[in-house]
Amino acid sequence: MQGQAMTEDKAKLTFLGTGTSQGVPIIGCDCPVCTSGDSRDKRFRSSALVEYGGLTILIDCGPDFRSQMLRAGVSHVDAILLTHNHKDHTGGLDDVRSLNLCEKKPVNIYCQQYVIDAMKKDYSYAFAEKLYPGAPIIRMNLIGGGVGDEYGAKPFEIHSNLIEPDLVWESGKGWKDVGSEVLSDPRALRKVTVIPIQGWHHKAHELSVLGYRFGNIAYLTDLNNINDCEFEKLKGLDYVTVNSVKYTAHYSHFSLPEALEFFDRVGARHSYLTHISHLFPVHEQLDRELQAYNPSYHVAYDGLVLE
Repeated sequence: MQGQAMTEDKAKLTFLGTGTSQGVPIIGCDCPVCTSGDSRDKRFRSSALVEYGGLTILIDCGPDFRSQMLRAGVSHVDAILLTHNHKDHTGGLDDVRSLNLCEKKPVNIYCQQYVIDAMKKDYSYAFAEKLYPGAPIIRMNLIGGGVGDEYGAKPFEIHSNLIEPDLVWESGKGWKDVGSEVLSDPRALRKVTVIPIQGWHHKAHELSVLGYRFGNIAYLTDLNNINDCEFEKLKGLDYVTVNSVKYTAHYSHFSLPEALEFFDRVGARHSYLTHISHLFPVHEQLDRELQAYNPSYHVAYDGLVLE
């Protein structure tokens, strides 16, 4: 999965994980979902891989990042977009060291300022003035606007990771930037524009969460509220995703009726539920319920590809 060339208005999305913060199955649980033999009921923490305009983009980097990359056969990432700062979406960032090793490049991460601040605290050793040898080499990029901005988060550009400086390993000292000699490679000139969608992990606007639109696909998760003005960014989609963890109300996630109302309002050609918990029935039953409501509504599962 190496980022196939495609027009910028068309994207390909692979669900790397579709589970809630504890994943499915949950440790020690013997409920019908956690003991299901259906592979679609085995869910890593929520994350997605997007191939767009020739670039390979990861959305969120949770505790299952290493297993997700190995299972999907991914060895190249141009950028990582973080939705928010919770550990089930950021707990795997140390493992980007493997990308440093195989690509000899730093890794660009895009997120809001409060997420940057949280990552500099949680992974302080990756931002120290003198880096510990082997620490991940990451570059934080600010997504402007969003919180407190009446116009919402601002569209931003992602470029090919090939333009980043080459890294050379010095034993006992760690990585050293030595510049880049690949700018003549046409792949290095690739760049795409991503549209962020401002949402909230709590109806009282207590925690900002960004969803992302890539041409004809939008990926949103961990929402309990979304500003009315943001729906303008979601018009004309082929695919949209959003989260729900149970049928009834939840303080920081959409209930199933709220998620269905969101799908109804967006009106995409196909809509997929993600961030699923074991509080729902098994995948087959839940998917049947959604399609009875609307044949274009489905439950996502790990490994599902949208294009």
